[in-house]
Amino acid sequence: MSDNDPVSPESSPPLPPRRLGLFAGLAVVVLALDIVTKLWAVAALEGQEPVRLLGGGLYLVLVRNPGAAWSIGADYTWVLSLIMAAVVLAILYFAPRLRSGGWAAGLGLVLAGALGNLGDRLFRPPGFLHGHVVDFLSLFAPDGSVWPVFNVADSAICVGGGLIVLMALLGREYDGTLIEKKSKSKKETQS
Repeated sequence: MSDNDPVSPESSPPLPPRRLGLFAGLAVVVLALDIVTKLWAVAALEGQEPVRLLGGGLYLVLVRNPGAAWSIGADYTWVLSLIMAAVVLAILYFAPRLRSGGWAAGLGLVLAGALGNLGDRLFRPPGFLHGHVVDFLSLFAPDGSVWPVFNVADSAICVGGGLIVLMALLGREYDGTLIEKKSKSKKETQS
């Protein structure tokens, strides 16, 4: 069989089951955790000195962030809001085709994080599309000077993004198929 011959349906392996439950369940749980921790942070940390934990490895400090990490892009909060909305729509577009557990988990985490921070941008002061994101976790310093102050949503985006990159490096497609690597034998048969 040559590379140009179509694969017959009888010879192709069956597709793995859809992973929509994993995707949606993880997104709902992480989004709820993000909302609850932000509500707690505002109630418990407002006007308080940073709380030192883990010997100074972690500090709890309330920061209202108008921009991205380290408040970069603070004057473009509305643009960040629109980007997050586009990310949410793109993920929801691909979700019904998810058959890879790794991709489902990764995209579920990114969706939860994007929705958590988008919710802040939409509903928190100073107003619609300009709201400041509630951040409260600071690593190694109480002021975010070592690492940007972050929240559960930010963590979910980073972990989910890392998982998606890992799936791509392993050759796993979102639909559960593997990317076939070109072999030397293919080159040899062409010459």
